[in-house]
Amino acid sequence: MTFPRLSSIAAVVMLTGLAVPAMAQDNKPEAPAMTAAEKETAKKIYFERCAGCHGVLRKGATGKNLEPHWTKTDKDGKKTEGGTLALGQSRLEKIIGYGTDGGMVNFDDILTKEELTLMAKYIQNTPDVPPEYSFKDTMDSWKLMVPVDKRPTKQMNKLNLKNVFSVTLRDTGEVALIDGDTKEIVSIVKTGYAVHISRLSASGRYVYVIGRDGRLSLIDLWMEKPSVVAELKIGFDARSVDTSKFKGFEDKYAIAGSYWPPQYVIMDGDTLKPRKVVGTRGMTVDGEYHPEPRVASIVASFIKPEWVVNIKETGQILLVDYSDIENLKTTTIASAKFLHDGGWDASKRYFLVAANASNKIAAVDTKTGKLAALVDTAKIPHPGRGANFVHPKFGPVWATGHLGADVVTLISTPSEDPKHKQFKQYNWKVVQEMKHVPGNLFVKTHPKSKHFWADAPQNPDKDLAESVAVWDMADLSKPKAILNVAKDSGLPETKAVKRAVHPEYSADGKEVWISLWGGKTDQSAIVVYDDATLKVKKVITDPKMITPTGKFNVYNTQHDIY
Repeated sequence: MTFPRLSSIAAVVMLTGLAVPAMAQDNKPEAPAMTAAEKETAKKIYFERCAGCHGVLRKGATGKNLEPHWTKTDKDGKKTEGGTLALGQSRLEKIIGYGTDGGMVNFDDILTKEELTLMAKYIQNTPDVPPEYSFKDTMDSWKLMVPVDKRPTKQMNKLNLKNVFSVTLRDTGEVALIDGDTKEIVSIVKTGYAVHISRLSASGRYVYVIGRDGRLSLIDLWMEKPSVVAELKIGFDARSVDTSKFKGFEDKYAIAGSYWPPQYVIMDGDTLKPRKVVGTRGMTVDGEYHPEPRVASIVASFIKPEWVVNIKETGQILLVDYSDIENLKTTTIASAKFLHDGGWDASKRYFLVAANASNKIAAVDTKTGKLAALVDTAKIPHPGRGANFVHPKFGPVWATGHLGADVVTLISTPSEDPKHKQFKQYNWKVVQEMKHVPGNLFVKTHPKSKHFWADAPQNPDKDLAESVAVWDMADLSKPKAILNVAKDSGLPETKAVKRAVHPEYSADGKEVWISLWGGKTDQSAIVVYDDATLKVKKVITDPKMITPTGKFNVYNTQHDIY
């Protein structure tokens, strides 16, 4: 038996009819009873699978608000205290199991039937507020496995470090370092759970990886077998890290942002020793206090000793000056909610970030320290880092895909190159919407490529979720090809959707690597395509390579090439 996918929690409420009068006091909704063991299990699942979109306190961001007034029913199974129709156990199980066309994936091939029931109960109960995490807690977590004076003074392996890929193995809490030339796994390193990103030091020697459990690991690529040399737990839930890249500060500092508690940590770049913890709770751009303003994306400016720190729930963008961290200076720029991920334009002067709940892209001019533009886009932009190229008609553009819309949006970006002066009239305007499908997470191109790639792992259609679209830069009116990565992998078909996710180029721009993310018990793979011919060059599989997701080429990540 199958059920239709549901567009959103709000849509479920709309579909069931008009709001009903508020309940009488003697019919106050009661949350489903749960044992202590059930709650602990559900908390773990919620943290690993749900908190990133819906928030630790369940107030929502990319995902909908999941506080009990939206979810739990009264004893007749109909109403909430707010007077609107509630979702209730049965509907919640269906939403969690079958997903929504607003970008939430189905969990019926990830969670058991019993776990689906458990999670529907859990989100009808009042959220627990996790503990705080102080500077002392941060310092106590610091581990320096290999001091700087005990590390190599030169590269001790024969790897072409420019073409090494740091690959997240989501469900095992590991990162696989893969040689991009030989396609062999060099090392599998134990890290935090579900590493969100890998970032490179300015020198290209160190890889910083941060897990969703707040565990930050520093990997030294110069060692004979690259390994973790320092660790730090910055909080209980995290997504972002970067280093200092301005001239004279290379590899000196690092910064990591926490989802819970809402704060960021500044530390020494080569040891991860904590130097300062800064909270981010405060007022939103709408003038309301928010208790959980999570630190989303962080990037390092190339033109100033500054980090661009995006605070999700408040819609505030912080420019943090690290030239004197003891007397920290911060510029606050109001944009829109909820800030998520983004990337540099081609000049690396402007940072563009998705305010996905507002359906906008905010552009910050890091030279002037001011907001350059707020650009309206289609529903739920999700750029990853985005992609830069020169459009044949509109000049330099930056691209974002969308979780909730069937397009890729191209935004004109400024250029100081005299040959681009005729395109100034288009700057900060949406100049084209390339036809795609909803459920896109990442778009990618390369300065040496003539192609543009976009995935759709969150799409409800199995074939589309397992495929990527490729456009020829000379004709962006429609995709040149739709590549079914799951079929191209040669792996046996399974019930679980093998989601094709995160195109990443090799350093020379000649290959594109796609993760094929299957179920926990299924064989996963990385499928490597020839960018010129769109033919498969290699399928990388290994029993130890479980649920690969993000892949970060050392050279491209070091220099912010996308």
